Amino acid sequence: MTSRYRSSEASQGVNSPSPRRRTVVKAAAATAVLAGPLAAALPAHAAADAPAFLHGVASGDPLPDGILLWTRVTPTSEAIPGSGVGPDTEVSWTVAKDKAFTTIVSKGSLTATAASDHTVKADIRGLEPATDYWFRFSAGGTDSPVARTRTAPAADAAVTGLRFGVVTCANWEAGYFSPYRHLAARGDLDAWLHLGDYIYEYKSGEYAARGTVVRPHSPANEIITLADYRTRHGKYKTDPDLQTLHHKAPVVAIWDDHEFADNSWSGGAVNHTEGAEGTWTARQAAAKQAYFEWMPVRPAIEGTTYRRLRFGKLADLSLLDLRSFRSQQASTASGTVDDPDRTITGRAQLDWLKTGLKASDTTWRLVGNSVMISPFAIGSLSADLLKPLAKLLGLPQEGIALNTDQWDGYTDDRRELLAHLRSNAIRNTVFLTGDIHMSWANDVPVDAGTYPLSASAATEFVITSVTSDNLDDIVKVPEGTVSAIASPVIRAANRHVHWVDTDRHGYGVLDITADRAQMDYYVVSDRTNVNATSAWARSYRTFTGTQKVERTYDPV
Repeated sequence: MTSRYRSSEASQGVNSPSPRRRTVVKAAAATAVLAGPLAAALPAHAAADAPAFLHGVASGDPLPDGILLWTRVTPTSEAIPGSGVGPDTEVSWTVAKDKAFTTIVSKGSLTATAASDHTVKADIRGLEPATDYWFRFSAGGTDSPVARTRTAPAADAAVTGLRFGVVTCANWEAGYFSPYRHLAARGDLDAWLHLGDYIYEYKSGEYAARGTVVRPHSPANEIITLADYRTRHGKYKTDPDLQTLHHKAPVVAIWDDHEFADNSWSGGAVNHTEGAEGTWTARQAAAKQAYFEWMPVRPAIEGTTYRRLRFGKLADLSLLDLRSFRSQQASTASGTVDDPDRTITGRAQLDWLKTGLKASDTTWRLVGNSVMISPFAIGSLSADLLKPLAKLLGLPQEGIALNTDQWDGYTDDRRELLAHLRSNAIRNTVFLTGDIHMSWANDVPVDAGTYPLSASAATEFVITSVTSDNLDDIVKVPEGTVSAIASPVIRAANRHVHWVDTDRHGYGVLDITADRAQMDYYVVSDRTNVNATSAWARSYRTFTGTQKVERTYDPV
């Protein structure tokens, strides 16, 4: 097709400020707080006399004719993330159709300032659909690394297949980000989805790997101010495996609670003390601003990440914000979880989601969903497993069989959404979920109490954590020990659950064709080993029209 190239005047520079996630365990504070100066957010080799691209480059939110490019320039050695200092610096970008940059299709420049923490975003348009591009940034004679990105297919394209990496819950202090490295090595991803908890807010040592800090983050304190959130984002962006994946494919990201604070909701969070830690309004605003500065994400409306992307006629992807508008979590499993005045989405977002699902003309309707929508009862676990599982889920540890931070705590919203799918015969809705630090493959029943006699309205693939503690880590037993006991009990109490692995860390690969959507689950050998290997664990798929999950015995 004819290319439609544009130079800088055809590209829009974006520097927009604007947060969230669910509950995970605050594993016992086991180590002394590790002090670390603000400067620890940067490698020691930061140049003093020339701009440097110490945090890599990234792209995100692919469109048929465009892509969002991101970088952070360090203009001087003093201008570290969160410092609020450093000169205005012109940063140029170049986009080409080849890695050698012989066929350049877009060029332009933006000014990086201390007001945006020296981050810049360029919203490039005029590109060709379903096409690989390479890009780099330059400042003061220094070039950034070269990265690959890819545009989405044309809206009316008959796409034969799509492949996405899927990750969630990457806690710096709990280990190394080897899942990112293994996804980057594939070389076959159209994009990768980050389903929340890209960063964690805790002070050093409060939430690590079985209570042990594998590598200290910065700042050492719990992040509360804008400078804190910027510094933490900057630290994460120095991870070499994360940089490598950002250099190989565009990301599509949503936030969950730890981009703000544990179990955040519209008016506060479990891990926020009003007054002593300032106001929630100010903290939330700071977290949002840092997030939009540091992530290649387009805010759909001010202060939120809910938006929709389309990938030809094969799939669209509705991305949810389940932190900004939700009511406070119910404290017990009483009838308050069914209160129709309580919401996880907010009225406007739920209406937007319902309208989009009904109007969709794609084969598959994917939903990027930060907390599990499938109902979950704990069942008759033994006391030694019930207590740590409740701790992982953020439940009262007396054994209430409900996680009120998930959709289970907002049953009226879920009931309305699933009824909408059923009454409008909306097929092939697949929820892609993070947060819970376990792997699941679920049908999403209209009535869990009578399932499988009742219908399934959708399916759900839940991805385990990159590093954050899961059940065996809390109990502190060898990997696989807990899952062998807990998984059969969980499945017996939840007949819509086809598989659950409570113990391992890893990532997913979602492969979509017209006939089926398949999730391949991969696990890593040791999150505390920088050279951890990766292995395929299991695969589940849903065939078009079925709204049910089944096991398949080979990865794509």
